[in-house]
Amino acid sequence: MAETPDLAVWNLPPLREGFSAPDDLLEKRARAGGEQPAPADLVEEIGGIRCLVLTPANARGRVLYFHGGGYRLGSPVAWIAYATRLAEASGAEIVLPFYRLSPEHPFPAALHDAAAVYRALVKQGPVVVAGDSAGAGLALALAISAHRAGKAPAGAVLVSPMLDFTASNETYVIKEACDKLFSREAVEQCAELYLQGVPKNEPLVSPLYADPQEIPPVLVLIGGDEVLLGEALEFTKMLAMADRRVSLHFAPGMGHVWPMMAPDSREAADAIAAIAAFVRSQFL
Repeated sequence: MAETPDLAVWNLPPLREGFSAPDDLLEKRARAGGEQPAPADLVEEIGGIRCLVLTPANARGRVLYFHGGGYRLGSPVAWIAYATRLAEASGAEIVLPFYRLSPEHPFPAALHDAAAVYRALVKQGPVVVAGDSAGAGLALALAISAHRAGKAPAGAVLVSPMLDFTASNETYVIKEACDKLFSREAVEQCAELYLQGVPKNEPLVSPLYADPQEIPPVLVLIGGDEVLLGEALEFTKMLAMADRRVSLHFAPGMGHVWPMMAPDSREAADAIAAIAAFVRSQFL
């Protein structure tokens, strides 16, 4: 999608050329369900971007949710069951964009897509932005950009958020053995494909370095077995020290994006309930 005049007023970084995805990444995308067809009855175009839209009965409010996958793989289709639970629990409509992936479309292509969808939705009422893993980082990049444009979201939900491309926190070592899904090596691979020369501490790719005043009310959810634990705690502390509204939901013994990956667990049910309560509170 080319940059539009409306998005230009947000002062987003310009789009850049990428390069073709290597064969091993194409294989990972296929294994992750990236080629699954989207149910036609759930597909809508919003702001020029194809999205899946899950609308519960008597929906109130909207959550713009970004899937994880390190900015390089993943598809909203694989998130349908999880997003359906979120919609039913929160009573909010859940919108999942098919944002562009790297390395074909490096930063800031995903942010441009996110902003296009957000701008269309926010005209209809308040929006909570949300995501898991890299999708949580994208949600915060959008929140920062929206704040700068005078259209801040109602809140943000961050599940196992990837917030720092420097991957420098000690929990990358401390939790390495127990995190089965994520690692410092994975962050470094994501950086190579997504950043393509952008500094790792740029706030629009590593929100840990953002101005706390640009962050909306936030719910952070993190598991005890995650290498991302340290940066999630650091981010929460940063907001608290800046007297910003932030809530932390900690799940002992749980791994990366456990509400989706371990859906039958008590911890997943607790996380869904926490997200639902937070979302509902933003639309009161």
